[in-house]
Amino acid sequence: MAQNTSREAAKKAAQSGTMTPRQIWIVLIGLMSGMFLAALDQSVVGAAMRTIADDLGGLSLQAWATTAYLITSTVSTPIYGKLGDIFGRRPLFIAAIAIFIAGSATAGLANTMVELAGYRALQGIGAGGLFSLALTIVADIVPP
Repeated sequence: MAQNTSREAAKKAAQSGTMTPRQIWIVLIGLMSGMFLAALDQSVVGAAMRTIADDLGGLSLQAWATTAYLITSTVSTPIYGKLGDIFGRRPLFIAAIAIFIAGSATAGLANTMVELAGYRALQGIGAGGLFSLALTIVADIVPP
């Protein structure tokens, strides 16, 4: 009985264009997970940068690996906002996740600090979308 009621509520919500509270929570968990990963990546790499720079032999370039991430995420944030208005937030959020994952995977394979800084810049481009689009999507799906 309860399952039929929830299915009927979901069907009515889909027809009216609104989301059920359960659907909102599922979307919120996904959005906040993306934001958490981007913030965690920023913090963890900052704490481990000295060791990473020692391993890659680039102590003089260690600041660039952190700075590249911060600069590109800051610059890409408003760009994602505008593109989200034009092309839709969901496809851009998925693209931001893909860019962030690609940057993370390639950063793990970096052999030099210059490569690491470049891949961290790619991560930052994805992170800018994770931060800005997640908050915008929350504003879209949660009623005032």
